[in-house]
Amino acid sequence: MRNLMLAFGAAAMVAPTLIATTTDADARRHARYREWRGEDGRLRCRKPDGTTGLVVGAVAGGLLGRTIDTRGDRTLGTVLGGVGGALAGREIERSSSSRRCR
Repeated sequence: MRNLMLAFGAAAMVAPTLIATTTDADARRHARYREWRGEDGRLRCRKPDGTTGLVVGAVAGGLLGRTIDTRGDRTLGTVLGGVGGALAGREIERSSSSRRCR
């Protein structure tokens, strides 16, 4: 059993090196996905809608609100923290992505 676990551990350490790294061509292709020329010749940009920030912010805010609210069943703190975290996470994601692409 010990040898089997050592083999799994060694395979887990080697597996990430087998994954291909990102080349310059891949990076340019990814950048083209975000920016492109429209039919009128103007540069267009794909901007995220903030969904990921919304979800991550809601979870983090809910956990923080639950930690801060120590009285009773802590439902109010969880809900308020989740709502506040969701709004903050959405705005942070949308504002940080607007600086990269205009």
